[in-house]
Amino acid sequence: MRMRAPDFWRNGRGLWPRLLMPFARVYARKTAERLLRPGWTAPVPVICCGNVTAGGAGKTTVAMDLAAMLKARGIVVHLLCSGYGGKEKGPLKVDPEKHDSAAVGDEALLLAHIAPTWVGRDRGATGRLAVAEGAEALVLDDGLQSPTLTRTLTFLVVDGMQGFGNGRVIPAGPLREPVATGAARCQAALLIGADEAGIEAALPPGLPLLRARLVPGEGGAGVEGRPVLAFAGIANPQKFFETLSAAGAVVVGRETFADHYPFDDGDMRALADEAQRLRAELACTLKDFVRLPKQWQDKVRVVGPKLEWADPAALAALLSPLFPGAFPAPHAPAPAVAEAAPAPAPALEG
Repeated sequence: MRMRAPDFWRNGRGLWPRLLMPFARVYARKTAERLLRPGWTAPVPVICCGNVTAGGAGKTTVAMDLAAMLKARGIVVHLLCSGYGGKEKGPLKVDPEKHDSAAVGDEALLLAHIAPTWVGRDRGATGRLAVAEGAEALVLDDGLQSPTLTRTLTFLVVDGMQGFGNGRVIPAGPLREPVATGAARCQAALLIGADEAGIEAALPPGLPLLRARLVPGEGGAGVEGRPVLAFAGIANPQKFFETLSAAGAVVVGRETFADHYPFDDGDMRALADEAQRLRAELACTLKDFVRLPKQWQDKVRVVGPKLEWADPAALAALLSPLFPGAFPAPHAPAPAVAEAAPAPAPALEG
């Protein structure tokens, strides 16, 4: 279970960021040294949805969206993730009927409902198994700081609300590595939501910037006008609360838990009692749902986010070279046909 991020990671106030800077330099150096190791180059395209911050950017949602997009075009796609929060170290293929979040982590279970999913700390090892089983494309949920698998296309996923926090490396801030260092290994940045943190100005010049926003997806229908007690154990619960409000729900209560929080029966009873007091129904995210005790899963409304791309053509332009024919370039609009007019007289020489 992750602990909540300290406030100074966001606002940079106080002495802690400065006091922790020596440890941050060590962390950044160790990351840079690890990235020097060579990785396995797969015979299929490898797309990485990564970031430079510790959680909360929306990588899993992006990975699910891209995998669904490839699958819809007839491409056999497999998903790879670390299995964070689960006890299985991998490499292991996820079986949603057999594995729970305690075994493989919540993110792996979500991904497995889209396409075959593998967990393992070593992305190269899991990638080899996926390709041997017929994968025509690999999509990584996270992995920007993993050197074991060579990536073909990497997105730097950034949350518009959180941005890069105070701009310092762990433990002085939320960064896994300096922004410029991570961005140098990416082919594009993806900004999710409005830029509330000056993200565009912090990105290296020349790095293509795509934009998207989260809209209510699965479970959002029918929630309009209904009072809900929303609870979330994710890195950025505020995004979920906003998604509910965007779906028209009346959010009468909000309860936040640590990222990847393992809900137990006592937690759920307390939430149910509060919901009854507020005359509201319980609502959580898809990622939280897979961590609920089984006996509570049919008592909670689940509202999942869906990604809406601002410029699908820009995304297609990045994917088209990897999958020829699957993402044809948009046709230029035919020129408007004007009424017939006399042809201009030819210019006279001399």
